[in-house]
Order: sequence, then structure tokens, then C-alpha cells
Amino acid sequence: MKIKVVLANLLVVSSLFFFSCGSTSVTRYGAEESVKDLSGYWNDNDVNQVCTTLIDSCIKSKRVANFKSAKGRTPVVIIGTIKNKSVEHIDTSILSKRFQNVIINDGTLEFVADANQREELRAEKYDQAENAYETAKSIGNEIAADFMLQGTVTTIVDTDGRQQVRTYQVDMQLIDLETNRIIWSDQNNDIKKYIKKSAVKF
Repeated sequence: MKIKVVLANLLVVSSLFFFSCGSTSVTRYGAEESVKDLSGYWNDNDVNQVCTTLIDSCIKSKRVANFKSAKGRTPVVIIGTIKNKSVEHIDTSILSKRFQNVIINDGTLEFVADANQREELRAEKYDQAENAYETAKSIGNEIAADFMLQGTVTTIVDTDGRQQVRTYQVDMQLIDLETNRIIWSDQNNDIKKYIKKSAVKF
């Protein structure tokens, strides 16, 4: 009897194993042949595609240029929340950092530390004030941000049996912190993937 139970359990485990090993075919609409996609989920190719178009749009924004002309200085930005509203896990901090790095190096905008970083920096300054008075960095000399960068990542999924079309939409906004006015807004919904899972043969 015990042997039958063991065999039955092995059969179930084996079935699950073979099912999970079913192959997946992914076709990216409009992508170059050199762009590979193995699983159909969000990956580095998607980050590159989204950031390339949206960063270019932000850098060329007329309102950002107008601020620079009116104030005589480069606008200062803080990274806000980029929400993941998709059906899968996406580390949106990668998007934030890619935006920040490219735009800083371009010279269009300057960025200040985010909320978590500021807490750590302030704690260090208070510690310096108590323990390294002569060389301590001043408290209260922070640069205030003019704008906050916010965004969302969503997915639209159309499924029929073993076939699925998955579309990613990334929306980004640059918001004036004093007036709450949106000075730049754009979206990228060019990432579309046709995913087909093969039937498992036993």
C-alpha cells in the first residue's frame, strides 16, 4: 500500500515537472531581431526601450527649457514614486535610476536625494554636529527640489488558451512642487509581446 502511495506521489511530481518545462515562444512586435526575449516577462530590453523614448521626450521638453531661461539655472528634481500596477513583479527603482543617471549626465536636470536617502544623510549630519564639530557639515543648507518625477507601470493582458498578448504601458510625469502643475507628461506603450506556450507531450 505504501509503495502505491509513493508511486502516485512520484507521478504527480513528475507531471508538474514536465508541465513546468513546457517551452515558451515570445515574439516582440516592432523589435529588432537582435533583441531576445526568453520568458515574455519584463526585462532589461524593456527598460532600455522605455527609458530611451521617455528620457528623450523629457530632455526635449519646452517647459523644462522655459524654466531654465526664466530662472537662469538648471531645474532640480526629486524622484517620487513609480508605481507598479502590472500583473507581475517589476523593480521600478531600475527605471528611476536609469532616468536619473541619463538626465544628470545630459545636464538638462539636476537631482537631489530621495526621501530615504535624505533621512540617512540628515542622521549623519546630526552625528557630525555632536562628534565632529569643527568639520561638521551644516544642517539646513539643503537644496529644495523644483519638480518631482512620478510614474506608473501597467500591463494589458489578452489571453486565449496557451496564447497571450502582453502590452506594457509606462506613464511618467514631471510635477511642479509649488503649484502641482504637470510640466511634462508622456507615455510609452510600444512594448507588445506575443507569447505562446507549447503543449506538453508525455
